[in-house]
Amino acid sequence: MSKYYLNYLDELESEAIYVLREVWAQFDNPVILFSGGKDSIVVTHLAKKAFYPAKIPFALMHVDTGHNFPETIKFRDDLIESLGVRLIVGSVQESIDQGRVAEEKGKNATRNALQITTLLDAIEDNKVDCAIGGGRRDEEKARAKERFFSHRDDFGQWDPKNQRPELWNLFNGKHFEGEHFRAFPISNWTEMDVWNYINRENIQIPSLYFAHERKVVWRSNSWIPYSEFLQLEEDEEVVTKKIRFRTLGDITITGGIESEADTVSKIAQEVSAMRQTERGNRSDDKRSETAMEDRKRQGYF
Repeated sequence: MSKYYLNYLDELESEAIYVLREVWAQFDNPVILFSGGKDSIVVTHLAKKAFYPAKIPFALMHVDTGHNFPETIKFRDDLIESLGVRLIVGSVQESIDQGRVAEEKGKNATRNALQITTLLDAIEDNKVDCAIGGGRRDEEKARAKERFFSHRDDFGQWDPKNQRPELWNLFNGKHFEGEHFRAFPISNWTEMDVWNYINRENIQIPSLYFAHERKVVWRSNSWIPYSEFLQLEEDEEVVTKKIRFRTLGDITITGGIESEADTVSKIAQEVSAMRQTERGNRSDDKRSETAMEDRKRQGYF
């Protein structure tokens, strides 16, 4: 009698699909938080597999800061059209115009933290009781504290010391009115796992992940893309470099790395030799040792 084996990618896929189906079973109006980055793309792909041949039963929610890479927005719109799912867009610019948040000023100004208010407003306006994210525990120490089902109080805040046990992958999604959950199906995945899975499944990703020539500025030990939103200092010079991005966020804070990796296989080989996490090139995470956790406690992704 032959033995049946699952390789590690099959096991991770199976776990993530189980979490997604549990979300659909326990919540009334869940959505997928979609940024156009590789992790949210993989979560969307997993949702497609989890409910096939039916359509993905979740709407996709994107918090638009107005400082996105144009390539990311085009990829998002093309994917929505191909999947035939509903897109919910929360606009940071609208939050600014309504006086809900105040835009930062200065050289290192970013709209990243402003997303918190916009996200929580979108969750409340659309009566979302679970927001599915692509966060992974290996990304950052604050995200390492997350459970698969992460409880948020009626202010949208996260208390890492007040989370529910998940023994034997039994998830408790019960909550009071006004509270909601964040779910993280790929929590146990690493950056390497994500790239190997993208390679195996032949998942389409934005061109930004591949090495390409781009105008950039050296700032905060990273190559920051030059754009209309970037305020240059006198000693800063715009140069053209062949770079790629390991993680995608606002165009003003996402640092690139010099690279020749122009295929998924080459990216996987490059990542296997790296010793710095992918968020090491995000300038918003360099503001303090607890920058990510501080934002998450307020309601960040």
